[in-house]
Amino acid sequence: MAFELPPLPYAKDALAPHISENTLDFHYGKHHNAYVTNLNNLLDNDSRSLEEIMKDTAGDAAKAGVFNNAAQVWNHTFYWHSMKPNGGGKPTGAIADKINADFGSYEKFAEEFKAAGATQFGSGWAWLVLDGGKLKVTKTPNAACPLTDGATPLLTMDVWEHAYYLDFQNRRPDYIATFLDHLINWDFANENLAKA
Repeated sequence: MAFELPPLPYAKDALAPHISENTLDFHYGKHHNAYVTNLNNLLDNDSRSLEEIMKDTAGDAAKAGVFNNAAQVWNHTFYWHSMKPNGGGKPTGAIADKINADFGSYEKFAEEFKAAGATQFGSGWAWLVLDGGKLKVTKTPNAACPLTDGATPLLTMDVWEHAYYLDFQNRRPDYIATFLDHLINWDFANENLAKA
């Protein structure tokens, strides 16, 4: 069974002016699509889910190509859903209560999340995860995903340069602030928390 590029959950111009249609043309249309194509070229009618492939190949140097492409398909799909038009700002619902309980305040969470994104050297991801019943902010390099370490991802922010360079150039901290203030999808985090 070949994997397919999942549809975006919104139109390519729906995140503008914060993330431009031009960025999504490249990031989704070229980068994300290339990971799907590469994964299909590496696998022959594999019936496993992306999650199963990731868990089966994580840490196996001989299968690094399969892991990297499978994880990038999964991570990017998760990232698109971690944003929404007119998103951002403080959370509501169960995730708001859990953030206050585990971080002390939204502001403390935002501080940790910004630091994770800003200090991820090179390419990678900043995550809000549920790990051992507690919310944590973490970061991963390259294609790595907390899913393969037993944590439950609730939200992610892509900090590979192709996620923001056309709109923010080298100003990663501005992209991170924009993600939190205008894009983050707390409804998606609440859905993932409810399923955890």
